[in-house]
Amino acid sequence: MSAPAVYAAISAVQAALAKHGIAKGRQNAQQGFAFRGIDDVYSAIASLLPAHGLCIIPRMIGRETDARPTRNGGVLYYVTVEAEFDFVATADGSKHTARTFGEASDSGDKATNKAMSAAMKYAVLMTFTVPTEGDNDADAHTPPETVPIDAAAFALSWQRMLDQAETLAALDKLKADTAADRAAVKAADPDMSARVNEAYKARQKLVVALTAPQAG
Repeated sequence: MSAPAVYAAISAVQAALAKHGIAKGRQNAQQGFAFRGIDDVYSAIASLLPAHGLCIIPRMIGRETDARPTRNGGVLYYVTVEAEFDFVATADGSKHTARTFGEASDSGDKATNKAMSAAMKYAVLMTFTVPTEGDNDADAHTPPETVPIDAAAFALSWQRMLDQAETLAALDKLKADTAADRAAVKAADPDMSARVNEAYKARQKLVVALTAPQAG
C-alpha cells in the first residue's frame, strides 16, 4: 500500500526550501533584530505549493483577547488564536493537519489579523523545517509596556469620579479621559464593564434632573 501523497508533497517542498531557505530580510523597528515576515514566507512557498501539488487550508478554532492600558494613556489589544492548517495533496486528497498558536498585539483593530498571520507563519516554518534561530517575533514592532487593570478597583474609583461630576460636560470629560481604562475593563471583565456603564447612565440621568430648569 502506497503512502498518502501529502507526505511526498511536503517532503518535496522541504527539499526545495532547503536549497534557498527564507532569508531574514526585515528588521524590528525597536529592538533591531532580523526576522522573516509573513510576506516573505508567502513569497517563498507561493510557487512551490502548486509545483508539488500541495495546498494549505487554514481554520481558526479558538481566540482569546485581552486589553491593557499603556503608560502613555492608550490601550493595547492582545490576541491569541489557536489555528489548524490542513496540508492537502492534490494528487489523492490526502491531508495532514498542523496545529499552531499565533499571538500579536495592536493598538487598533489589527491584532487578530496579525495573530492569524503569526499562526500561519509558524505552521509553515515548522512543517517545512525552515531554520528559525532568533526568529520568535509576532510582529515587526515591539509593543509598548502595559500595566494590568483591576476591574473591581476601577469600578469603585469610577463611582467616586461619577459622584463628583455635577454637570453633563464634566461627565463627558470623565468618559473621554477614562476611555482606555474602560476598554481594558471591558476586555478583562464584561460583567463589570456593564456595571460601569449602568453607573454612568444612572449618574447622567441624575445630573439631568438636578440641572433641569425648575418650573414656576
